Amino acid sequence: AGAARCGVPGSGGAVPGGGGCGADMALSLGEGGGGSRLRRQLESGGFAAGEYVKQLSQQSDGDRDLQEHRQRIQALSEETAQSLKRNVYQNYRQFIETAREISYLESEMYQLSHILTEQKGIMEAVTQALLLQADRDDPALGARRAAAAADPFLPLSAKDAAANEEGRQRTLTTLLEKVEGCRDLLPESPGKYLVYNGDLVEYDADHMAQIQRVHAFLMNDCLLVATALPNRRGAYRYDALYPLDGLAVVNVKDNPPMKDMFKLLMFPESRIFQAENAKIKKEWLEVLEETKRNRALSEKRRLEQEALPRPAPTPPESTNPFDEDEDEEEEDEPSAEEEVVDLSLEWIQELPEDLDVCIAQRDFEGAVDLLDKLNEYLADKPASQPVKELRAKVDERVRQLTDVLVFELSPDRSLRGGPRATRRAVSQLIRLGQSTKACELFLKNRAAAVQTAIRQLRIEGATLLYIHKLCHVFFTSLLETAREFETDFAGNNGCYSAFVVWARSSMRMFVDAFSKQVFDSKESLSTAAECVKVAKEHCKQLSEIGLDLTFIIHALLVKDIKGALQSYKDIIIEATKHRNSEEMWRKMNLMTPEALGKLREEMRSCGVGNFDQYTGDDCWVNLSYTVVAFTKQTMAFLEEALKLYFPELHMVLLESLVEIILVAVQHVDYSLRCEQDPEKKAFIRQNASFLYETVLPVVEKRFEEGVGKPAKQLQDLRNASRLMRVNPESTTSVV
Repeated sequence: AGAARCGVPGSGGAVPGGGGCGADMALSLGEGGGGSRLRRQLESGGFAAGEYVKQLSQQSDGDRDLQEHRQRIQALSEETAQSLKRNVYQNYRQFIETAREISYLESEMYQLSHILTEQKGIMEAVTQALLLQADRDDPALGARRAAAAADPFLPLSAKDAAANEEGRQRTLTTLLEKVEGCRDLLPESPGKYLVYNGDLVEYDADHMAQIQRVHAFLMNDCLLVATALPNRRGAYRYDALYPLDGLAVVNVKDNPPMKDMFKLLMFPESRIFQAENAKIKKEWLEVLEETKRNRALSEKRRLEQEALPRPAPTPPESTNPFDEDEDEEEEDEPSAEEEVVDLSLEWIQELPEDLDVCIAQRDFEGAVDLLDKLNEYLADKPASQPVKELRAKVDERVRQLTDVLVFELSPDRSLRGGPRATRRAVSQLIRLGQSTKACELFLKNRAAAVQTAIRQLRIEGATLLYIHKLCHVFFTSLLETAREFETDFAGNNGCYSAFVVWARSSMRMFVDAFSKQVFDSKESLSTAAECVKVAKEHCKQLSEIGLDLTFIIHALLVKDIKGALQSYKDIIIEATKHRNSEEMWRKMNLMTPEALGKLREEMRSCGVGNFDQYTGDDCWVNLSYTVVAFTKQTMAFLEEALKLYFPELHMVLLESLVEIILVAVQHVDYSLRCEQDPEKKAFIRQNASFLYETVLPVVEKRFEEGVGKPAKQLQDLRNASRLMRVNPESTTSVV
């Protein structure tokens, strides 16, 4: 304020930059265009706060102008903050939608990965089946021909070489001629052939520095590494030979500029090689793994064949007829002791491999059919040593099949598709003799599905709407599960008790969600009655399949319903006592015929048919407002309570009604004994007559209709009131 000023308006003072002080203040502080100019000035890129404040202090006419300008800037700041907040709120839903889409995409990617993994397993199983078929055709030649045909990376010359022994020998001879120093280390053997070869660059494992260029030759049982001779093109010098049994291949993650690398681990050393490009690296990794796998399978089959008991050697043919007779006698002796089981059938020999293929292809039915066929064949056969060994192999496959079926029924799998989606796995487990495990897994799967469906329900604003959705989801799922259970376990009566136990636990989960929404939220008694009515109606649908869970839902809800009845009873009693405290014992004046007609309809709906005898001239009613309100409230309580009624609530409802009625009866009795005015006393007696002769019989009749039997307590209460009607002047209390 102490800076140079332009003076009072009209003094001619000016500020450097042009224009008078009043004009500049209009630009800075004006309500109209000045506000937008101020905003643009503050938002400009070259805005300097110090210069702006200095110029503003020179233009201001005292502290008041500065305060006003400060308020304007503060308002602009708040407006900007509100705008930012609105933008955040507007984008919040988009953020949520984006996150949901990302979650869906992640789930789909996981499913796609699972499908690809399964397809890879199927392809590997088919490859193994082809190898086994080749072995059965020719144990020596078939394995190499199957490996050559199944390997997409095998050069054309090697595939041709796999066709006959002469080609394989020529390939190995050519290899030995190209590589110096390997003739003695790599003997020519009938079972050895070339699988893959190519140029690689070797790097130091510690410092990742290039060492040399090498050429690798992969054979069916070993890997030969040779270095290139500098002066001879196409010639190599032997460097190392590694058996595939002790060789491990590790993919090296790309880290530019080091990329397209893989590591070979040979205890106690390791070597890193770089391929020409990513495609060749992938080929090396795949062909190495495939060759190692084929090598391991061939070794495993060789060991199994060695472990199998070999048949007795066939004696040399003899022309001596007496030798044939002796052989026949020797063969007859063991057959007399033990029947020989013929396991040379083709389908029995192929059974373990066929089971592996079926499991890999998820052909569960085919696998179980093969097992049933084997069990039927061996049903009446003795348990000889070959049969036991075959059983051991088959049992291992049975365990694998069981594990796969158990995984199919686990709750971790997708729960979509309903109960029918589990039928395939359940039926095969039952056929395998695992009906108890199938029942347990099926019920666990359905419990998880029902729980997930309930959790996904959105809690609506209206409680009754949410309860309709909850009952529809739960009881529909329960009904579908029961029907599917009856279909799957039709011949297993012992499993039905497990289903009943499961249904009870599921009903407890439903009641927890139901009570939390209806009773814990302190809904009105009418809303609670409608919700319980909806639940009972849905529960009756289960009777279509012979399943009655009504008693379970009653037992689980009885505590909450008792609490609701007692709570509403207390509310009515408090309201009645409050009206009694303000009772003036005056007739009701409803002012309009419409109001009187509406009251007639309300009393008629309550069961009071003779209400017209209590109406007077015009719009008057010859009853007290307290008695009329008590009648409507009591009958409403009775109607809602009867909707909730079941035998376990009989005494609770009856005692609540008696307590409510006693409040009104005691008030009328007390007023009749204490009132001295003859006119008011006659009016009180008229209200008492309406209460005892009209309301109480209606309550008693409606209770008997809803419950199915009379209430002795209500009869005793009505009979006890006769004493007062006979002798109104008595001081005896009704209680």
